Amino acid sequence: MSDIYHLIQGEGPLIVSMPHSGLAFGDTADSLSEAARLKADTDWHIPELYNFLSDMDVTIIMAKHSRYVIDLNRDPSGISLYPGQNVTELCPRTTFENQPIYKKGREPDEVEIQRRVRTYWQPYHGAIIAEIERAKARYGQALLWDAHSIRSQVPRFFKGTLTDINIGTADGRTCSLARTQAVETAAKEYKHYSVVTNGRFKGGYITRHYGKDKDVNALQLELSQATYMLEKEPFQYEQEKAQLIQPVLQAMVQAFKNDLCVNSGLKIRGAYETF
Repeated sequence: MSDIYHLIQGEGPLIVSMPHSGLAFGDTADSLSEAARLKADTDWHIPELYNFLSDMDVTIIMAKHSRYVIDLNRDPSGISLYPGQNVTELCPRTTFENQPIYKKGREPDEVEIQRRVRTYWQPYHGAIIAEIERAKARYGQALLWDAHSIRSQVPRFFKGTLTDINIGTADGRTCSLARTQAVETAAKEYKHYSVVTNGRFKGGYITRHYGKDKDVNALQLELSQATYMLEKEPFQYEQEKAQLIQPVLQAMVQAFKNDLCVNSGLKIRGAYETF
């Protein structure tokens, strides 16, 4: 059992990553500010929201530590995923509200950042790599769904109110067109929610990096937290709201994996190949 992530292995080709739902501070706790201790920028309740995955035979990788410790969806070199736009760093120094994450003088230096890469980042990504290779060995290809959520209004990153459902495939580079369209169509069947593909959120490091592999279809879903929870402290899960959005998520995930046909352990190629 890992101290860095929780792994539930399924036998199907789909891997669901939850890199920002962790809450632990680990050995960084003493250096953090009071603002950081609120954990306001967490992708709150993602494991609970996706609890339908237990019936879908998928592999789930859930981070145990807060994104304030290290952002598992950032390039370990520190290169920005959105050049020219306001973004948080590999080891963020400020919250989404531009409040300091660290006590004065306790910000991580380069040595500390590299230690966190080794301690937290590499094990999580090692698990993703291992599960992708396991799926590819059995099916010839793998599916990777990166599950995220964010407050519906974060002026630092976008104007106005965020679209409810934000699908990201790096402008079509990480996932087949047919598979992306199937996911989008499934979402749009539910008229109550707004949907956009490759809008403000096009997918982070996980989607872009692993989706470069021609044998991996990778997609990020950034969900507005207004669809399932209270967006201010105490950030509680709102069951009635969640029960409305969960069928949408389930339909989207099912559409993402639907065309991977399995016959005696062999994959029959379909829309997978259309890039």
